[in-house]
Amino acid sequence: MSWRVDITAGVTVAIVALPLALAFGISSGVSAAAGLVTAVVAGIVAAIFGGSNVQVSGPTGAMAVILAPVVAVHGAGSVPLLAIIAGVMLVVMALSGLGRAVSLIPWTVVEGFTLGIAMIIFLQQVPMALGTTAEVGLNPAVAAVAAFGDADWSVAAQTLGIVAGVWALILLLPKIHPMIPGSLIGVIVATVVVVVTGMQVPTIGALPTALPAPQLPAFDLAMLGDLAAPAVGIAILAAIESLLSARVASRMADTGPYAPDRELSGQGLASIASGLFGGMPATGAIARTAVNVRSGARTRVSAILHGLLLLVVIYFGSSLVAHIPLAALAGVLMATATRMVAPTTFRALAQAPRTDLLVFAITALITVAFDLIIAIEIGLVVAAVIALKQVADQAGVRREDLPGEQQPGDERIALVRIDGAMFFGAAERLRREFDSFSGIEVVIIRLSRLSGLDSSGANTLVEVIETFEHRGVTVLLKGLQPEHRKVADAYGVLGALRSDKHVFDSIEDAVEHARSHIRRGPARQ
Repeated sequence: MSWRVDITAGVTVAIVALPLALAFGISSGVSAAAGLVTAVVAGIVAAIFGGSNVQVSGPTGAMAVILAPVVAVHGAGSVPLLAIIAGVMLVVMALSGLGRAVSLIPWTVVEGFTLGIAMIIFLQQVPMALGTTAEVGLNPAVAAVAAFGDADWSVAAQTLGIVAGVWALILLLPKIHPMIPGSLIGVIVATVVVVVTGMQVPTIGALPTALPAPQLPAFDLAMLGDLAAPAVGIAILAAIESLLSARVASRMADTGPYAPDRELSGQGLASIASGLFGGMPATGAIARTAVNVRSGARTRVSAILHGLLLLVVIYFGSSLVAHIPLAALAGVLMATATRMVAPTTFRALAQAPRTDLLVFAITALITVAFDLIIAIEIGLVVAAVIALKQVADQAGVRREDLPGEQQPGDERIALVRIDGAMFFGAAERLRREFDSFSGIEVVIIRLSRLSGLDSSGANTLVEVIETFEHRGVTVLLKGLQPEHRKVADAYGVLGALRSDKHVFDSIEDAVEHARSHIRRGPARQ
């Protein structure tokens, strides 16, 4: 029965989620407790109200990356309110029907900021791996370099050993059996070693022994204004990550389709609930969702159970969790970061066009150097510019031979065909190509293969017609499609012609009319 495999999957995901929830809570600059509360509350709420049957939600590395600079400026106390604001924005996005918009984000941009996030997560752990702490607000790369100068190497030697041990167990144990939770076992082994040997290394410390009572965080209008911009970024990130995760899950197993808008509303409600309990903004977690699906999950029961089991940890296991060394969590996150981008991605990019590699690299570098949302925006702009150039390159003006047997005077007739889209990206080049025609008295412009016409393209077409007509060259249009006629009429394309009879549906009729002009001679045209 499905509930049995769902229970097994729920237990498995809870085991994987526990160290990650603690680690992402600390990495975000809030606390391990906040990460655990978020995994419980948001995990349960999103499982009930979300749009995927197998999605697992909670704190994630991407969210920790975007929260860290906000915490540096506004303090950890602002995070619950930030979660509520971002959650409301997600619900509004869902009601607006924006759930499918994530499909418009190019693959290279998604993979680029995923690599950038992975690099930031790794760099953020370097101070913790060296047994020290980073200055609040420092760029992760700068903080990682500074940590080597600030480290007490008598402590750092021990913490680095813990990181190496945890990382080794994460890599090796799944090779024995894929269902072995390497992260959890690595953390347990490291904790036992620290307690038994009495190592003096930083640990998580005290955690709450009960779920906090829900309450609305204190705020004023000034604070709402300060948090509005970060909340927009968090809402966008939550939408992207959650919908991508749900889409991946729907492809991994036949557990039913996901509803994008319902997924957004579910994640929004989850973040609101998390904020009321003092937690962080949450998103769908791709790694935990994948574990859930691979463990056989079929329904929402597994994700709900995962949250309930983590709740048990809060009430009955917090005293044990308090002894976990921070270096062990650094090892978990470093191992996680190195696996966020699959080797197949790099192999694909190695064989892809250079423009794809450019978008990927720019997005990744800006993510590390500046900000995740800025990286997405710039990545989208660069990808859009490249896509427009590719479309524009496909457009062109091509001269063709007149159909049928050649007749005297045909050399003074130019039959030209416009291919592709005549839009702002291609308009200027098409104008130059038309300007190259000379020694003709009639030009037939075939528009039947025109795939697109915008205002710039229509205006260019008007200029081309007027230029030819001013030279005494008669312009005939053939094959103006119904979907382009409205734009053509609005910008005066037909009005620029010498006569309204110079528009044809048949190439034979257009050519015969052109030949009649030649036979009549220039003076009678």
